[in-house]
Amino acid sequence: MVTDQLEFETANGRTTAFVAMPDEDTGPPVLLIQEWWGVNGHIKDIAGRYANAGFVAIAPDLYRGRIASNAEEASRMMHELSIEDGIDTIRNAIKAARERYGFGHFGITGYCMGGTYALRAACELEGIAAAAPFYGDIPEEEVLAKLRVPVIFVSGKRDAWIDPEKVAGLESAAARLGLNVESLKYDADHAFFNDTRPEVYDPAASQDAWARVTSFFKNTL
Repeated sequence: MVTDQLEFETANGRTTAFVAMPDEDTGPPVLLIQEWWGVNGHIKDIAGRYANAGFVAIAPDLYRGRIASNAEEASRMMHELSIEDGIDTIRNAIKAARERYGFGHFGITGYCMGGTYALRAACELEGIAAAAPFYGDIPEEEVLAKLRVPVIFVSGKRDAWIDPEKVAGLESAAARLGLNVESLKYDADHAFFNDTRPEVYDPAASQDAWARVTSFFKNTL
């Protein structure tokens, strides 16, 4: 695995993206959007997993270098970040990755807050060809109606934030609008993919979701 760092401008200032790629035979790019903690060691570890699976993982730093040390700080940082700022950072990460590496289109995934941005970006940004958001919030229906790419939406049935009612709302909207959305639901809690949090981590659900999502990206990118 090889790592790199992209530096690029956004409407609200300069930021970076952590990049992990295979040693050779570089595959398709996947944008990896952070949890509310920031681009921390866990996100970089997931980027490395993508690289080992043959993808180029690009994790734009929506917090511009800040990493939360506790849930209270993470919550504050997430709420201080406007949707427009986050989407603009992702847009400019796409532009920078195209210029540096020559990519044409991208997959996008993300966890918690990152899942929220991954789904919205798939609705609003050019250049995204497939999306796999994990337990992120659902955009307004007028935003969701813009979706033109296939999506796997991953959720936990015991999630108190992205609860079954919200997921059912997405499923209903997708059916009504004719969207290509597969809903992948596990008997697991919010953040079940995060193996640094033993209180919520679910190994079986995580392994299955990883296999499903990487196969999806291989088939669509």
